[in-house]
Amino acid sequence: MAISTPFIHRPVATTLLSIGLCLLGILAFNLLPVASLPRVDYPTISVSAKQAGASPEVMAATVATPLERTLGRLAGVNEITSTSSLGSTNITLQFDLSRDINGAARDVQGAINASLSSLPSGLQNNPTYRKVNPADAPVMILALTSKTLSRGQMYDAADTILGQKLLQIDGVGDVSIGGAAQPAVRVELNPLQLAHYGVGLETVRSAITATNANRPKGFVEQKDQLWEVQANDQAKKAQDYLPLIISYKDNSPVRISDVAAVKDSVLDTRNAGYYSEQPSVLILVFKQPNANVIETIQRVKDMLPTLQSALPTQINIQVAVDRSTTIKASLREIEMTMIISVILVILVVFVFLRNGRATLIPALTVPISLIGTFALMYLSGFSLNNISLMALTVATGFVVDDTIVVLETISRRLEEGLSPMQAAITGAKEVSFTVISMSISLIAVFVPILLMGGIVGRLFHEFAMTLSYAILISMLVSLTTTPMLCAWWLKSHPRQSSSAQLEPEHFPISDSEALRLASEDDYIKQQGLFGRITLMYKWSLAVALRFKALTLIIFLFTIAFNVYLYVVIPKGFFPQQDTGVLRGSLRADQNISFNAMNLKLKQFINVIEKDPAVDHVMGTLGGAQINNANLFLALKPLGERTDTPTQVMGRLRKNLAHEPGATLVLTPVQDIQIGGRLSDAGYQYTLQSDDLNSLRTWTPRLKEAFNKLPALTDVTSDQEVKGLKTALQFDHDKMTQLGVTQAQVDSVLNDAFGQRQVSTIYNAMNQYHVVMEIAPEFAQSVESLRNIYIQSSSGGAVPLSAFSTWQPENTSLSVNHQGLFAASTLSFNLNNGYSLSDATDQINQVMNQLQVPSSIHGNFQGSAKAFQSSLSSQPLLILAAIIVIYIVLGILYESFAHPITILSTLPSAGLGALIALMLFQMEFNVIALIGILLLVGIVKKNAIMMIDVALTLQRQQNLPAEQAILNASVLRFRPIMMTTLTALFGVLPLALGRGNGAELHVPLGISIVGGLIISQILTLYTTPVMYLYIDRLSQWGKEKFEKFPSFKHINVKK
Repeated sequence: MAISTPFIHRPVATTLLSIGLCLLGILAFNLLPVASLPRVDYPTISVSAKQAGASPEVMAATVATPLERTLGRLAGVNEITSTSSLGSTNITLQFDLSRDINGAARDVQGAINASLSSLPSGLQNNPTYRKVNPADAPVMILALTSKTLSRGQMYDAADTILGQKLLQIDGVGDVSIGGAAQPAVRVELNPLQLAHYGVGLETVRSAITATNANRPKGFVEQKDQLWEVQANDQAKKAQDYLPLIISYKDNSPVRISDVAAVKDSVLDTRNAGYYSEQPSVLILVFKQPNANVIETIQRVKDMLPTLQSALPTQINIQVAVDRSTTIKASLREIEMTMIISVILVILVVFVFLRNGRATLIPALTVPISLIGTFALMYLSGFSLNNISLMALTVATGFVVDDTIVVLETISRRLEEGLSPMQAAITGAKEVSFTVISMSISLIAVFVPILLMGGIVGRLFHEFAMTLSYAILISMLVSLTTTPMLCAWWLKSHPRQSSSAQLEPEHFPISDSEALRLASEDDYIKQQGLFGRITLMYKWSLAVALRFKALTLIIFLFTIAFNVYLYVVIPKGFFPQQDTGVLRGSLRADQNISFNAMNLKLKQFINVIEKDPAVDHVMGTLGGAQINNANLFLALKPLGERTDTPTQVMGRLRKNLAHEPGATLVLTPVQDIQIGGRLSDAGYQYTLQSDDLNSLRTWTPRLKEAFNKLPALTDVTSDQEVKGLKTALQFDHDKMTQLGVTQAQVDSVLNDAFGQRQVSTIYNAMNQYHVVMEIAPEFAQSVESLRNIYIQSSSGGAVPLSAFSTWQPENTSLSVNHQGLFAASTLSFNLNNGYSLSDATDQINQVMNQLQVPSSIHGNFQGSAKAFQSSLSSQPLLILAAIIVIYIVLGILYESFAHPITILSTLPSAGLGALIALMLFQMEFNVIALIGILLLVGIVKKNAIMMIDVALTLQRQQNLPAEQAILNASVLRFRPIMMTTLTALFGVLPLALGRGNGAELHVPLGISIVGGLIISQILTLYTTPVMYLYIDRLSQWGKEKFEKFPSFKHINVKK
């Protein structure tokens, strides 16, 4: 009994099973999470430490190196990088994709604890970690503005109220507040007055530190009452510090008001933030690795009304950037594309069958297969994203194929005169093996993808599994629901033939004989226009079979041309997405002041705001590197602009070239971030060396060489060694004579110029600091060092100039490490008309030409590194797919030879895909590679349908191979055309996509459409010819084996 028979005889049960599958799919669809892409984030943890006033070299040597040595021993660490700048160190750990981030976080905390004994005692706090990639762009930006409050007051509200609440939201990895600093009391000392009163800086520091004690005092118990002891042991406002006595001179008290100005200000005055040219405090919300973007943003949005009500009424909170907007738009676009694909596929079926009842069958089975797939997606923990929905759109053309093969066969049986029930049973039995062969061999294509490692394997795991689920469900539906519907829905439409009516009751012939007779010309003529097209194909195929050698030469040429096109086609990694957000890095001279840089930032924001594609701009300035400001550009929705991010970047690059003194580098924010080092441009090339001087010599040389490469633009370096510093030389003998120690001098210099936090003010909702430094007007030049005095051991005040000299020198603004070695990173974008493969080839060529010393090692990082890895594995991946399919087909057909015939269809598909990509000036990237792999599974269906019938005619009717393949090709011409056109029209909306997210699926659609067109033209002729050559080779091999007694027991089938 055939697989389909019990389902045909039990229509109620089959119908209920189909309805149940749909209900499960609909329920799963509503439960599936929504995301832009599958979870492909590397588990990444960022460790940070701060020490106010410490130079980048000091932070690198005393903080970064001890932490790196301990953290580098953790299991599963793929990459460890660090950046040390003035007063801060940030270390980024990137783990294996298989590593659980929560377990990694526990290990990181343990490593930090183990490192504490090796770290300097002057750290403000112990190092902390966040489960976030610092190279990621924020998923949401909130802007705080006010007409009455200062930035410091807005920052206080953001830090105290918003920051803490936002970090509690599930999925939020970090919250960064920029544009201002925490409120603080600033004590600005007059060194001349200090010298006049004979008071040292350390004396002032000790007095201020002692002012804020806030220690427990205990309780007093009196009879039946308990009294808590409290005291005014905190000075919370600037005015509270003015009367503070710090010393006595001539029995008169010296107060802070005598030697300093005290202000209610902020912790760091060198900060600024802007939202559309308005002074603003910006809150950047980052998601945790593998957190769902849309769900995280929605949770933040849900909390905004509560947060707004908790803020002072003078503060307005606005959503400046919302990444979920474009993600939702792209998902709506791909969902609409899938619906259009289903409609087109059904229309193709109707055009071929010209039967409304027959067309309704795939109109039901295709949605059943697609909806049922959602249930398996939910059980597998997948999400509705651009990749999985793209797989379902592609699956539209696949799932209808099985139905078409079954439906077309049953329809042909009906045309032969069989009853609907008998036609359904006979037709389903006839093609069940074909349907199973096509489905299993198609799924086999995805086995190499499922076994792939790295980010590409993780990215397309959901794609491969979703498509496999759809194909499996389609196979089951086509062997159960489809024949049942045919049996109970279709009607008999026998057609008279001048030669014979192919009905077993009148002509007791076998199935194979019916197949042979059905290819006769008289029978074909009954099919109208398509019949005449079939006769033309039959005539042209007969010609091709007479000139087999010429057809074989065309086949071999196709293989050679494939190889040539693969070598010359521009190659990329992942299509550049239009997320509607650009990230900018504004760099100026390394010795620029804060005020000058702040002015530059406002000038650039003003120019950017005038661009027609830009909605609004956000910018922040401050922190360790004053010469660097960060910008975020929110573009207008795609419906309100016609420019791509690349075009906007090019226009702004041209307009901003007229702004002197600074350079802005823009990159589009992407949903996939590879690598943990934040750079100015989109791609990175990192130089490593154990010789820091050699690294500093060669980095600018290579940067200059990279600037000359035609494929590169926006070349920048994170090596900044031209900052200004004052280098002090101490006379240690004089220091000893004067009673001054090295530690004492360093501490006094930090008191004077380091914005030193000398005391903590405890508040009910937060902690604030008292910052001590000399007044800004006394720190305008290097000569201010002459006003610094140190208390000697004898009690006198010793001027700094008495035992030291100083001179100006250059210094590093940051020190970078990668893998424990000193490193510098050159970042770059691509020029218009150039691909990533062009850039990597040119860079490698330059490295060889310049003869860079062996002590310096250069490697691509981030996306460029992943691109090189995927590029080397692409041929192996395609080869693996071919081998897997060969093995599966060999098992199904019990033949070594005929799987080669089926695989001979592949070169023409690859040729069509590559030609289409080049015609549309598109790169060959990982999306196009998936299209090639899909073509491997699609086009072999044509050969399977031909060879199944040809083998049946040869084995059961003893027809010659040439006659058998001719009849089989003609007989299967209609289902071949139907399956090819349905696959083509199924992906055509992907190729023609122009809305949100189109940049992801257009390469897939272009490659599949091109491959299907060329392969359909060629394989209709090359496959029959290859069948004859393989059949001849098989016969020869069989004869040779039979000459050896040891091989006589082997049954070599055709």
